[in-house]
Amino acid sequence: MDLQSSYQKAISFAAQKHAGQNITGTNIPYLVHVCNVAMEILIASQHSQGFNVIDAVQVALLHDTIEDTHTGYDELSEVFGKNIAAGVLALTKNEDLPKAEQMPDSLSRIRALPKEIWAVKLADRITNLQKPPELWNASKKSLYLDEAVLIATYLEGGNPYLENRIRELIHSYKAYLL
Repeated sequence: MDLQSSYQKAISFAAQKHAGQNITGTNIPYLVHVCNVAMEILIASQHSQGFNVIDAVQVALLHDTIEDTHTGYDELSEVFGKNIAAGVLALTKNEDLPKAEQMPDSLSRIRALPKEIWAVKLADRITNLQKPPELWNASKKSLYLDEAVLIATYLEGGNPYLENRIRELIHSYKAYLL
């Protein structure tokens, strides 16, 4: 399947699954977030040799379907194949674990997969390093920044273009802590 067809299939699926959801603290449809992650992947693919953009874009568009909707691994696997479903599952926090262990666990599962999945995690956090929601207190903002540093460190060597982007945004995000 070509990039355009893969994108259309995944964005349509994500739109159905995320219908009615908004980005935290806004009236902006959640689909904007997944499209922004996919945009980061599309741009990164232009700077990354041997990058499987078709798989990466599908995972980017679907990355929150298991975590934030009633979609399961089996459904994703049936519709998009095991590789895409495995990528989305690795990006999904295991909520059975204590909160402090969820991100390290996810990052360890991500590192076991192709670097395109690493790139999606980097792109996800890049997209989220915007102005934090007004309802976040200083502690929440600080923890979010610490988690971004953890992601950047753990996924170093996965995608130099996105690594530079996340480092720049981590630096800029510090202004929100003041």
